[in-house]
Amino acid sequence: MLSAGADLVVRMLLAPVCAGCDTPLPHPLTSPICPDCWCSIANITPPVCARCGDALPSWSHVSEQCARCRRAPPRFTTARSAGRYEGPLRNIIHAFKYGGRRFLARPLARSMRRTCPALLEDADAVVPVPLHPWRSLRRGFNQSDDLARELGPPVWRALRRKRLGAPQAGLPSARRHANVRNAFALAWTTSIHRTRLRGSTVVLIDDVMTTGATADECSRVLMEAGVSSVRVLTVARAAAVPHA
Repeated sequence: MLSAGADLVVRMLLAPVCAGCDTPLPHPLTSPICPDCWCSIANITPPVCARCGDALPSWSHVSEQCARCRRAPPRFTTARSAGRYEGPLRNIIHAFKYGGRRFLARPLARSMRRTCPALLEDADAVVPVPLHPWRSLRRGFNQSDDLARELGPPVWRALRRKRLGAPQAGLPSARRHANVRNAFALAWTTSIHRTRLRGSTVVLIDDVMTTGATADECSRVLMEAGVSSVRVLTVARAAAVPHA
Protein backbone atom coordinates (compact mmCIF):
# COMPACT_ATOMS: atom_id res chain seq x y z
CA MET A 1 0.00 0.00 0.00
CA LEU A 2 2.86 2.37 0.87
CA SER A 3 4.59 1.51 -2.40
CA ALA A 4 1.44 2.22 -4.41
CA GLY A 5 1.04 5.56 -2.65
CA ALA A 6 4.68 6.50 -3.29
CA ASP A 7 4.28 5.58 -6.97
CA LEU A 8 1.24 7.85 -7.16
CA VAL A 9 3.10 10.77 -5.60
CA VAL A 10 6.06 10.35 -7.98
CA ARG A 11 3.72 10.16 -10.98
CA MET A 12 1.89 13.31 -9.93
CA LEU A 13 4.96 15.39 -9.07
CA LEU A 14 7.50 14.25 -11.63
CA ALA A 15 5.47 12.58 -14.40
CA PRO A 16 8.35 10.23 -15.31
CA VAL A 17 8.20 8.54 -18.70
CA CYS A 18 9.58 5.25 -19.97
CA ALA A 19 13.10 5.44 -21.40
CA GLY A 20 12.03 3.19 -24.25
CA CYS A 21 8.77 4.71 -25.48
CA ASP A 22 8.20 8.00 -23.59
CA THR A 23 4.85 6.87 -22.19
CA PRO A 24 4.06 7.63 -18.51
CA LEU A 25 5.40 4.97 -16.18
CA PRO A 26 2.73 3.11 -14.21
CA HIS A 27 5.21 2.12 -11.48
CA PRO A 28 8.15 4.55 -11.67
CA LEU A 29 9.71 3.33 -8.41
CA THR A 30 9.87 -0.23 -9.71
CA SER A 31 11.51 0.34 -13.08
CA PRO A 32 12.47 3.24 -15.39
CA ILE A 33 11.27 1.10 -18.30
CA CYS A 34 7.68 0.02 -18.85
CA PRO A 35 6.81 -3.71 -19.04
CA ASP A 36 5.78 -3.42 -22.71
CA CYS A 37 9.23 -2.16 -23.71
CA TRP A 38 11.01 -4.90 -21.79
CA CYS A 39 8.82 -7.48 -23.52
CA SER A 40 9.43 -5.88 -26.93
CA ILE A 41 13.22 -6.15 -26.83
CA ALA A 42 14.31 -8.45 -29.65
CA ASN A 43 16.58 -11.21 -28.41
CA ILE A 44 19.32 -12.62 -30.60
CA THR A 45 18.38 -16.22 -31.24
CA PRO A 46 20.22 -19.04 -33.06
CA PRO A 47 21.66 -19.49 -35.54
CA VAL A 48 24.47 -17.08 -34.66
CA CYS A 49 28.17 -16.96 -35.44
CA ALA A 50 30.05 -19.03 -32.87
CA ARG A 51 32.75 -16.35 -32.74
CA CYS A 52 31.20 -12.88 -32.92
CA GLY A 53 27.55 -13.70 -32.15
CA ASP A 54 26.19 -12.05 -35.31
CA ALA A 55 23.03 -13.57 -36.76
CA LEU A 56 23.49 -16.19 -39.48
CA PRO A 57 20.96 -16.53 -42.30
CA SER A 58 20.67 -20.27 -41.69
CA TRP A 59 22.44 -23.20 -40.08
CA SER A 60 25.48 -24.17 -42.14
CA HIS A 61 27.17 -27.55 -42.30
CA VAL A 62 30.32 -25.88 -43.64
CA SER A 63 30.99 -23.48 -40.78
CA GLU A 64 29.29 -22.07 -37.72
CA GLN A 65 31.16 -18.78 -38.18
CA CYS A 66 30.01 -15.81 -40.24
CA ALA A 67 31.81 -14.79 -43.42
CA ARG A 68 33.49 -11.84 -41.66
CA CYS A 69 35.03 -14.04 -38.95
CA ARG A 70 36.14 -16.67 -41.46
CA ARG A 71 37.77 -13.99 -43.61
CA ALA A 72 39.49 -12.15 -40.74
CA PRO A 73 39.27 -14.02 -37.42
CA PRO A 74 38.95 -11.54 -34.53
CA ARG A 75 41.32 -11.58 -31.56
CA PHE A 76 38.52 -12.11 -29.06
CA THR A 77 37.35 -15.63 -28.25
CA THR A 78 33.64 -14.99 -28.42
CA ALA A 79 31.16 -12.11 -28.35
CA ARG A 80 27.52 -11.97 -27.33
CA SER A 81 24.86 -9.29 -26.84
CA ALA A 82 21.70 -9.10 -24.76
CA GLY A 83 19.48 -7.94 -27.63
CA ARG A 84 19.21 -6.31 -31.03
CA TYR A 85 19.96 -2.61 -31.39
CA GLU A 86 16.49 -1.65 -32.54
CA GLY A 87 13.14 -0.48 -31.21
CA PRO A 88 12.87 0.06 -27.45
CA LEU A 89 16.40 -1.19 -26.69
CA ARG A 90 17.90 1.37 -29.06
CA ASN A 91 15.87 4.13 -27.38
CA ILE A 92 16.89 2.95 -23.91
CA ILE A 93 20.58 2.93 -24.84
CA HIS A 94 20.28 6.42 -26.33
CA ALA A 95 18.62 7.68 -23.14
CA PHE A 96 21.42 6.07 -21.09
CA LYS A 97 24.32 7.16 -23.28
CA TYR A 98 23.29 10.58 -24.56
CA GLY A 99 20.46 11.57 -22.20
CA GLY A 100 22.51 11.21 -19.04
CA ARG A 101 20.13 8.67 -17.49
CA ARG A 102 22.90 6.73 -15.78
CA PHE A 103 20.48 4.82 -13.56
CA LEU A 104 19.68 2.71 -16.64
CA ALA A 105 23.05 0.96 -16.24
CA ARG A 106 21.62 -1.32 -13.57
CA PRO A 107 18.64 -2.77 -15.51
CA LEU A 108 20.73 -3.01 -18.69
CA ALA A 109 23.50 -4.89 -16.87
CA ARG A 110 20.88 -7.14 -15.31
CA SER A 111 19.68 -8.00 -18.82
CA MET A 112 23.26 -8.75 -19.89
CA ARG A 113 23.76 -11.10 -16.94
CA ARG A 114 20.46 -12.85 -17.55
CA THR A 115 20.87 -13.44 -21.30
CA CYS A 116 24.63 -14.15 -21.43
CA PRO A 117 25.61 -15.77 -18.11
CA ALA A 118 28.23 -18.06 -19.66
CA LEU A 119 30.45 -15.13 -20.67
CA LEU A 120 30.77 -13.88 -17.10
CA GLU A 121 31.15 -17.33 -15.58
CA ASP A 122 34.71 -18.00 -14.29
CA ALA A 123 36.00 -14.69 -15.74
CA ASP A 124 38.76 -13.01 -13.74
CA ALA A 125 37.43 -9.52 -14.43
CA VAL A 126 35.44 -7.24 -16.69
CA VAL A 127 37.25 -4.55 -18.69
CA PRO A 128 35.22 -1.53 -19.89
CA VAL A 129 36.02 -0.09 -23.31
CA PRO A 130 37.52 3.34 -22.49
CA LEU A 131 36.45 6.69 -23.86
CA HIS A 132 38.96 9.30 -24.91
CA PRO A 133 39.39 11.77 -21.98
CA TRP A 134 37.90 14.63 -24.03
CA ARG A 135 34.79 12.65 -24.95
CA SER A 136 34.44 11.39 -21.38
CA LEU A 137 34.66 14.98 -20.12
CA ARG A 138 31.96 16.16 -22.51
CA ARG A 139 29.61 13.27 -21.73
CA GLY A 140 30.36 13.27 -18.02
CA PHE A 141 30.75 9.52 -17.73
CA ASN A 142 31.74 6.37 -19.59
CA GLN A 143 28.68 4.20 -20.24
CA SER A 144 30.81 1.05 -20.56
CA ASP A 145 32.33 1.67 -17.16
CA ASP A 146 28.89 2.15 -15.59
CA LEU A 147 27.74 -1.16 -17.08
CA ALA A 148 30.90 -2.98 -15.96
CA ARG A 149 30.43 -1.91 -12.34
CA GLU A 150 26.96 -3.48 -12.29
CA LEU A 151 27.93 -6.90 -13.67
CA GLY A 152 29.54 -8.50 -10.61
CA PRO A 153 33.14 -9.49 -11.42
CA PRO A 154 36.04 -7.18 -10.50
CA VAL A 155 36.43 -4.18 -12.82
CA TRP A 156 39.88 -3.78 -14.36
CA ARG A 157 40.35 -0.42 -16.09
CA ALA A 158 43.29 -1.83 -17.99
CA LEU A 159 42.82 0.14 -21.23
CA ARG A 160 43.03 3.77 -22.23
CA ARG A 161 42.08 5.52 -25.43
CA LYS A 162 45.04 7.51 -26.70
CA ARG A 163 43.56 8.84 -29.97
CA LEU A 164 40.17 10.52 -30.31
CA GLY A 165 39.12 9.70 -33.87
CA ALA A 166 35.63 9.98 -35.30
CA PRO A 167 32.72 8.30 -33.52
CA GLN A 168 32.17 4.76 -34.83
CA ALA A 169 28.41 5.29 -35.06
CA GLY A 170 27.43 6.01 -38.64
CA LEU A 171 30.74 5.00 -40.23
CA PRO A 172 30.56 2.36 -42.98
CA SER A 173 32.01 -0.99 -42.01
CA ALA A 174 35.00 -0.54 -44.33
CA ARG A 175 36.20 2.47 -42.29
CA ARG A 176 35.57 1.21 -38.77
CA HIS A 177 38.73 -0.87 -38.37
CA ALA A 178 40.92 1.93 -39.75
CA ASN A 179 39.22 4.42 -37.43
CA VAL A 180 40.22 2.52 -34.27
CA ARG A 181 43.57 1.13 -35.40
CA ASN A 182 46.16 1.94 -32.69
CA ALA A 183 43.56 4.05 -30.86
CA PHE A 184 43.91 2.04 -27.62
CA ALA A 185 46.81 1.29 -25.32
CA LEU A 186 47.43 -0.45 -22.04
CA ALA A 187 46.63 1.78 -19.06
CA TRP A 188 48.37 -0.56 -16.61
CA THR A 189 52.14 -0.17 -16.75
CA THR A 190 53.44 -1.54 -13.43
CA SER A 191 54.85 -5.05 -13.14
CA ILE A 192 52.16 -5.92 -10.56
CA HIS A 193 49.39 -5.01 -12.99
CA ARG A 194 51.03 -6.84 -15.88
CA THR A 195 51.38 -9.95 -13.74
CA ARG A 196 47.67 -9.77 -12.97
CA LEU A 197 46.82 -9.61 -16.68
CA ARG A 198 49.09 -12.49 -17.67
CA GLY A 199 47.08 -15.67 -18.25
CA SER A 200 43.76 -14.10 -17.21
CA THR A 201 40.32 -14.40 -18.78
CA VAL A 202 38.59 -11.06 -19.12
CA VAL A 203 35.25 -9.86 -20.47
CA LEU A 204 35.38 -6.67 -22.53
CA ILE A 205 32.28 -4.54 -21.89
CA ASP A 206 30.65 -2.06 -24.27
CA ASP A 207 27.16 -0.77 -24.99
CA VAL A 208 26.79 -1.64 -28.69
CA MET A 209 28.70 -3.89 -31.07
CA THR A 210 28.42 -3.52 -34.86
CA THR A 211 31.34 -4.88 -36.90
CA GLY A 212 33.43 -5.69 -33.83
CA ALA A 213 36.25 -3.33 -34.86
CA THR A 214 36.54 -1.66 -31.44
CA ALA A 215 36.35 -4.98 -29.61
CA ASP A 216 39.00 -6.49 -31.89
CA GLU A 217 41.44 -3.62 -31.37
CA CYS A 218 40.95 -3.63 -27.60
CA SER A 219 41.43 -7.41 -27.60
CA ARG A 220 44.70 -7.04 -29.52
CA VAL A 221 46.10 -4.75 -26.82
CA LEU A 222 44.97 -7.06 -24.02
CA MET A 223 46.31 -10.21 -25.71
CA GLU A 224 49.67 -8.56 -26.34
CA ALA A 225 49.78 -7.78 -22.60
CA GLY A 226 49.45 -11.49 -21.84
CA VAL A 227 45.71 -11.96 -21.37
CA SER A 228 44.81 -15.55 -22.20
CA SER A 229 41.25 -15.03 -23.42
CA VAL A 230 39.05 -12.02 -24.19
CA ARG A 231 35.29 -12.42 -24.29
CA VAL A 232 33.09 -9.54 -25.43
CA LEU A 233 29.74 -8.69 -23.86
CA THR A 234 27.55 -5.80 -25.01
CA VAL A 235 24.02 -4.64 -24.35
CA ALA A 236 23.07 -4.68 -28.02
CA ARG A 237 24.15 -5.87 -31.44
CA ALA A 238 23.63 -3.52 -34.40
CA ALA A 239 23.53 -4.37 -38.08
CA ALA A 240 26.73 -3.34 -39.83
CA VAL A 241 26.52 -0.19 -41.96
CA PRO A 242 27.05 -1.16 -45.65
CA HIS A 243 30.31 -0.24 -47.34
CA ALA A 244 30.41 3.30 -48.66
